[in-house]
Amino acid sequence: MFSLKVIWNPLEGIDLGFFTLHFYSLTYVIAFVFGLYLMKKMFKREGISAEKLDPLFMYTVIGMLIGMRLGHFLFYEPSTFLTDPWRVFLPFELSPFKFTGFAGMASHGAAIGVIIAMFFYSRKHLEGRFLWMLDRIVIPSAIGGTFVRLGNLMNSEINGKESGDFFAGFKFVRDLGDEKVRDAIRATGVSDTDNAIEALVNDPQYADLLANIPFKHPAQLYEAICYVGVFLILVYFYWKTDKYKKPGFLVGMFFVLLFTVRLLIENIKEPQTTKDAFELLSIQFNTGQLLSVPFIILGLYLIFRPVEKNSNA
Repeated sequence: MFSLKVIWNPLEGIDLGFFTLHFYSLTYVIAFVFGLYLMKKMFKREGISAEKLDPLFMYTVIGMLIGMRLGHFLFYEPSTFLTDPWRVFLPFELSPFKFTGFAGMASHGAAIGVIIAMFFYSRKHLEGRFLWMLDRIVIPSAIGGTFVRLGNLMNSEINGKESGDFFAGFKFVRDLGDEKVRDAIRATGVSDTDNAIEALVNDPQYADLLANIPFKHPAQLYEAICYVGVFLILVYFYWKTDKYKKPGFLVGMFFVLLFTVRLLIENIKEPQTTKDAFELLSIQFNTGQLLSVPFIILGLYLIFRPVEKNSNA
């Protein structure tokens, strides 16, 4: 039987000497540049001035980053706003000083942040055509999600559960949040973490320690591949049909497809927090799944709602 078992020990960035360019950050840059290219194509097709792209870029970046950051703590760690509010807004710890970056981003928060940003952008630059703007912005957003999930994969974060006998699985040897990984690294006796991981992967004397680290589902990769499918479907409806003329249709399709993917793949993801579980209508949900449900319902409404002809909502 075909097997895809991988010891996942990637470089996390490019060491420039004075600075390390992390691949995770690079995926955001690629997503924004590619998104800008797509929006330029759509604006040109529909006779919208290219001058409106610069403010669109700023609204999108600010809305997404603020939404992702606040969304993570609102949905997964709300107590942080009271116990350590500076952690929400600063990329470093104060006592002692330690650069941490903005660890903790929520895609549901990003969706809400971009929606709010597009509301203000459309009011100022598109005569209030809010749904028109959302219908266009979701196309680059879908492929942007692919790049972000690949960045998560490079960081060995948002991993899946143990894959068992499934044909595909990654040993995330850089996932220091996994107790079995930490135990294996500690058992090598190598003090430097990076050197310990390299020894664990490459030195045959540590083969038994490596074997104790389980294969897990590369949930980030599954999700990234699915988002490519979402992107292609949206591109088809925009370029090959007249459905893009119905206000809200494309954003509704985006919500239904993307958050159905989230709803399903969350089943094989590890919990994001220790209390990441809810029960709704006798069905078990985690936070990501629970947050996906209202987006799917809203998407179905936008797809099937009746719209008056010549509506420019």
